[in-house]
Amino acid sequence: MLSNRDSGINATADVAANASIGHGTLIWHLAQVREDTEIGANCIIGRGAYIGPGVRMGENCKIQNHALVYEPAVLGNGVFVGPAVVFTNDTYPRAVNPDGSLKSAEDWHPVGVEVGDGAAIGARAVCIAPVRIGSWATVAAGAVVTRDVPAYAVVAGVPARQLGWVGPAGHPLVPGPAEGEFSCPVTGELFRLEEDGLSPVPSRPAG
Repeated sequence: MLSNRDSGINATADVAANASIGHGTLIWHLAQVREDTEIGANCIIGRGAYIGPGVRMGENCKIQNHALVYEPAVLGNGVFVGPAVVFTNDTYPRAVNPDGSLKSAEDWHPVGVEVGDGAAIGARAVCIAPVRIGSWATVAAGAVVTRDVPAYAVVAGVPARQLGWVGPAGHPLVPGPAEGEFSCPVTGELFRLEEDGLSPVPSRPAG
């Protein structure tokens, strides 16, 4: 049971006093939300998840159990982060400096993962910062993302490579009625591939 119906924060969760938590957001057992974090409305933070200091997250996001979202990650609205996903933040990781002294916060510059609206990151995927995952993209379970992922792209593997395109419904797109066009088998929405990437085709008025 949640300890507080208004905040939705479980009694075993560790949430910093100055974290901003949106209305209707649920934070479950043993999750940790660090200081200066901003989480939008109606999000779900799963059991054992970690949200680092200053992370920014939009509305209607789902962070599944034991996901590690290290700062300074920025997530848009409606982002799905699967179980045990890791967002890194250190390009050249070391515990110590060249002189053998323990590294402190002043000895490195964190870099973040940016995720666009509606994107989904599959279970146990690792996103190596700095990297951007475009809106409505899908990262397959177990993938290791080392470079930017275009909007609507599906990527998989180690390192992750693009396999195709996906729509907001989450299903792979199929060839459309014209060359360079794709359609969603679920919604019928049409997309066109251009030089700057894939984008929805505006619906044509009837008549």
